[in-house]
Amino acid sequence: MGATGSITDVPGLRVGQRQKNDGGWLSGVTVVLPPPGTVGSVDVRGGGPGTHETDALDPTTLVPTVDAVVLTGGSAYGLVSAHGAQRWCEEQGRGFEVQGGVVPIVPAAAIFDIGRGGDFSARPDAEMGYEAAAAAGAEKEGHDVERGNVGAGTGAVIGRGKFKGGVGTASVTLENGVVVGALAVVNALGLPFTAPGEPGTDPGPQLNTTLVVVATNAALDPAECKRTASAAHAGLARALNPSHTLADGDTVFCLATGAGTLDRSTEAARQVSLITLQSAAADVVRLAILDGIASAEAVTTAAGTFEAYRF
Repeated sequence: MGATGSITDVPGLRVGQRQKNDGGWLSGVTVVLPPPGTVGSVDVRGGGPGTHETDALDPTTLVPTVDAVVLTGGSAYGLVSAHGAQRWCEEQGRGFEVQGGVVPIVPAAAIFDIGRGGDFSARPDAEMGYEAAAAAGAEKEGHDVERGNVGAGTGAVIGRGKFKGGVGTASVTLENGVVVGALAVVNALGLPFTAPGEPGTDPGPQLNTTLVVVATNAALDPAECKRTASAAHAGLARALNPSHTLADGDTVFCLATGAGTLDRSTEAARQVSLITLQSAAADVVRLAILDGIASAEAVTTAAGTFEAYRF
């Protein structure tokens, strides 16, 4: 299909999304499904995170690989959607092998969108997580990714709840053939830096989070993945003002499939290769966030109207 300007330009990555936007609902789940053996890590910077299994991605822990990443609405309640994705992975034999079976490593992070469709109890469950994982597994390699009011971005908002946020994605191919892609769920206290004026510092009643998955086909170890996730947060800070606040749960996952190689012929070459890759990660995160905002459409529910933001 050629380049789509999305995270699925990284060979082997697939994305599945499920959502509901009627009957009091305005929420959903996005699952990023990497190829088996993908190394992963995470960096949580926001002051109000909702996460699951992120400790398992520390570079000092036992298992270096990730079987799926779940991004979900529903705040802490929605994290149960990871159980559904985990069940799907187990059915496919994806996971850390133990006696008698496998244990899928499925980290997750949530945005706060509770009640934005009008019903506080309308939030993702394990079944929605299962369906999103199955949808990802059914996609062909290189598929385009739906953007805007879909998946975990269905109930996302920005600018203290005034404007609609959503799912965005972007990618870049470096001169050495390494591909770096990002997918973002933009549910932020702040506004894009291109906005006139300042968004202010009063969060009001809104709770906010921008969730990001950065992926590359480069071979990285867990510590290098961790550093790449950390560097990618710079893209979030370049796109949104303010970012990483006490009212945001900003989280960046990094996935490295290992199909490509970096120049590690000398220590200097290794450093240049990693710095180049990590700089690209920050760039695609910024672009994915702006794409998510630009792709989002206005929504009116029982909870109110969330306008489309126009650059």
